[in-house]
Amino acid sequence: MRVRALLYLSFMLSRQTKRNLARIAPFGLIWLLFSFIYSLLERGLLGTFTYYPATGNPYNFTGTVFITAFMALVCGLIIGTIEVLYLNKIFRKRSFTQKVVFKTAIYLGFIIGFLLLVSLFFNAFALQASIFDSMVVNNTFIFFNNFAFWSVVFYIACIIGISLFFHEVYENLGHGVITNFFSGRYHTPKEEERIFMFLDMRSSTTHAEQMGHGRYFEMLQQYFAHLATPIINHSGDVYQYVGDEVVITWTLKAGLQNNACIKCFFALQETLNAHRAEYLSRFGVAPTFKAGLHAGTVTTGEIGVIKREIIFTGDVLNTTARIQSLCNRYEVDILLSVDLVKKLTPDEGFILKSLGEAELKGRDKRMELFSVALSS
Repeated sequence: MRVRALLYLSFMLSRQTKRNLARIAPFGLIWLLFSFIYSLLERGLLGTFTYYPATGNPYNFTGTVFITAFMALVCGLIIGTIEVLYLNKIFRKRSFTQKVVFKTAIYLGFIIGFLLLVSLFFNAFALQASIFDSMVVNNTFIFFNNFAFWSVVFYIACIIGISLFFHEVYENLGHGVITNFFSGRYHTPKEEERIFMFLDMRSSTTHAEQMGHGRYFEMLQQYFAHLATPIINHSGDVYQYVGDEVVITWTLKAGLQNNACIKCFFALQETLNAHRAEYLSRFGVAPTFKAGLHAGTVTTGEIGVIKREIIFTGDVLNTTARIQSLCNRYEVDILLSVDLVKKLTPDEGFILKSLGEAELKGRDKRMELFSVALSS
């Protein structure tokens, strides 16, 4: 049992790690791309020169391309790591513009400070003197007072701003949406098998009336933030937020692997239970939810002119919503369609119980529904 738990924990960590790597990688790629652009522009401006006119230092195009590309890639990945793992969390509540401007200034400040130290130590080493020696300081001042240096700093600032801008768009739209837009996967509508979970907060109207709409919205922000990690760890994608409801989707393969779609539900419950005291202390209520799950064929494609989105259409979504609405009638937190149950892999970790057939609004045929509970 302990071995299984360790393997499961390893799987969870790997999912989060993969997502973080996917968020960091664009920084390295953007910096790498702009390093090539810079090298080509520099080559065009210098022409046949074999040295830099501003400094007299030797210039070699081939060597410069590789060195600049390597340094840019490393710098981009370092900034991406700091951004994804640390700084992004500090600026979470700032506006889009404030995030980009403030963080660009911070990263640029660090880079200039780093270049200052490098220049001081380099000159000190070259002159065999202390970094506080007047000649060392003077040579460093000449380097920093050069127009060529500040033009490069400005170029770096633009790269930082562009990479941060892309990152913020990426975070707002989501990895799946960005990837699909760039790949053009759904430019032409496609039919595919998917699993959907409609997750709805219980007593949301009562909560809003008790705490006021401002405080209620703060709770919603915290609630959705806490739900994010279990969804990521179980290979799910958030399709949309509708008020206090979140629609989660999986490709059939991802959702059925290790019964991820079912285990996601219990991981979500566990996460909210772990933060129950925090919710009670801050908001006076501890949110709970009910969920309906169903699987079937949907048509997926890009739609819209003023605002483009990738959407799913098909009876599967309506049916999932109807299933979720029956949770109160059956006094359960989760309901599964028979279509999904037939696809699941037998698992000793939970127990399925048939609740019989139910009539779903808008459907001619009745559907057998199941509840599910963790085995003791």
